[in-house]
Amino acid sequence: MKGKLAETTVNFVKGVGPRRAELLNQLGIFTVQDLLEYFPFRYEDYRMRDLSEVSDGEKITVQATVYGAPYVQMYGRNKSRMVCKVIVSGMPVNAVWFNQHFLRERLRPGVDIVLTGKWDARRRQITVAESEFQAGKNRQTGRLQPVYSVSGDISQKWLRKVIKQALEQYGHLIEEVLPAELVHKHQLLSRREALFGVHYAENIDEGQAARRRMVYEELLMFQLKLQALKAANKNRKHGIAHPIDRAQVEEFIRSLPFTLTRSQQEVIDEILRDLREPGCMNRLLQGDVGSGKTVVAAAALFAVVKAGSQGALMAPTEILAEQHMRNLQRMYEPFGIQVDLLVGSMTEKQRRDVLASLQMGITDVIVGTHALIQEDVYFRRLGLVITDEQHRFGVNQRSILRRKGMDPDVLTMTATPIPRTLAITAFGDMDVSTLSELPKGRKPVKTYWVKHDMLQRIIVFMGKEMAAGRQCYVICPLIEESEKLDVQNAIDLHAQLQQAYPDFRVGLLHGRMPAAEKDEEMRKFKDAETHMLVSTTVVEVGVDVPNATVMVIYDAERFGLAQLHQLRGRVGRGEHQSYCILIADPKTEVGQERMRVMMETNDGFEVARRDLELRGPGDFFGTKQSGLPEFRFADLMSDFEILELARDDAADLIQRRDFWTSPEYAPLREMLQREKVLSGDILD
Repeated sequence: MKGKLAETTVNFVKGVGPRRAELLNQLGIFTVQDLLEYFPFRYEDYRMRDLSEVSDGEKITVQATVYGAPYVQMYGRNKSRMVCKVIVSGMPVNAVWFNQHFLRERLRPGVDIVLTGKWDARRRQITVAESEFQAGKNRQTGRLQPVYSVSGDISQKWLRKVIKQALEQYGHLIEEVLPAELVHKHQLLSRREALFGVHYAENIDEGQAARRRMVYEELLMFQLKLQALKAANKNRKHGIAHPIDRAQVEEFIRSLPFTLTRSQQEVIDEILRDLREPGCMNRLLQGDVGSGKTVVAAAALFAVVKAGSQGALMAPTEILAEQHMRNLQRMYEPFGIQVDLLVGSMTEKQRRDVLASLQMGITDVIVGTHALIQEDVYFRRLGLVITDEQHRFGVNQRSILRRKGMDPDVLTMTATPIPRTLAITAFGDMDVSTLSELPKGRKPVKTYWVKHDMLQRIIVFMGKEMAAGRQCYVICPLIEESEKLDVQNAIDLHAQLQQAYPDFRVGLLHGRMPAAEKDEEMRKFKDAETHMLVSTTVVEVGVDVPNATVMVIYDAERFGLAQLHQLRGRVGRGEHQSYCILIADPKTEVGQERMRVMMETNDGFEVARRDLELRGPGDFFGTKQSGLPEFRFADLMSDFEILELARDDAADLIQRRDFWTSPEYAPLREMLQREKVLSGDILD
């Protein structure tokens, strides 16, 4: 499987011509192996049901017979609504199609048809999503159907057909990659059975068994990489054993205008212990918004510089890099530590000067964006690499920066709270430090949930705050109007608020703006040139504006709890009382509960726990914001037990001599070789 099918391009599958192959390439499908491992994210139940079993508003699949001529109503630009009388379970029912009037000629009285759609009991009406005529030999209905992520001109129906064809053509070449002992130990399906079962499960149990096999395989491969790297790193003693002077670090901590929390002190102690060791530190620092990760990073960089090395701090945006640079300069001023900035928008002369200073060792700490990883950036003696909001960088970007030194120590930071046991298992090659408390003196943000009809009172309240010299964020979910969602959008809202506040400057920030424009808008807000910032969620991470005291979130029910908490963390950073106002009319109990959770707690770990309860494990870590590795098939929360099994099995295998020699383990060794794990690089 890993050999021949991985080398056979997808255009060898019957029915895939050059144009279709290009479309599949856009989905990341290049080979037959890619196609067979393109897994569905859920299943649709198309099994036939009787109307008497169905609740109002439920999605159903039913057998119907046409008994009336269809009526078509055209509206808008080429839009249509077609209604046809059908008999279902002996009852006359209206079937309604939108924009499918091309079916009109086929809907003749007496014709049998299978309908899938939403049942409206009051109107006795099915709004049809899919329909199939009985004559079709490849009927999709009447069974479970896989649902894939598709885009452009690729339809679900065509992709199902092509995957089925690939299984028929190449299924006999699928080879087992797991050793027999593990397949037997965990009562797993064979790889061939699982791949057939994933795409064409006869029932839910069969689909779950197939998925379990593929999840275990994926997590075992992941854990083998982590365990192999961890073992390799423990054996590598050619990192930098920094001669840390604890007294100097204590002097730096005493110079700060605030007292560190107990949690910050403990984490700094853990990092200093790592820095003294000859092995390479590979530590994850996680902490809630505002927990003081930057100060911990500053203490680590200070210790390394005083021990004779240079430090690098990489941030995802220029404005965040500038903020870090200014903070470090302020903290290091009494100690003569040179901090410089390297970002893409600098002039050629500025850049040359910084590069020269860095290479000669005049620069002690360099702060920058991905500009730090360009080829012509050289260090004199790089000893510590820190990445902020590490999930915003690709693995390659982080590893390139690390390779600019001779095995420097690595600290990665994330503001997304992750349960500690999960973090330790998921980041098996990393040690995990957690900042579990907020700095003293920080006033909790007061959070309110209001309905849309309170808008005028909110406008008055924000006006008072701005008149008192404060600033406000206003967040909404979409950039511009959408036919599908009736939600406020940033562009319209910006225009409305400009009219509402003629005496104040209102800025606009959204994801479709060029990076330079986004940075400029954020800089204006940070420097108080604009009083209010209307934005999509691009402000979620990073920039510190202590003068901002109000965070208003429109259509708050459209956001997840973790995202709402991150947004709330943008205020409450200064001396004045701050407020988070959630404008929402949630229709579901889950939406209402989210609003209640936000009002009840400011604790990010509690928010994360409640978020997991509400959203279920399926999509808690589905966002790229989590900072956790992304998987094709596994879900780290719902599959946590399988993750632990895989971790234990991987740790056992890596330590066994026969794992490195026996033919039974050859596929697993080849995977480690392919992933370049055995070359000694550290996995991010």
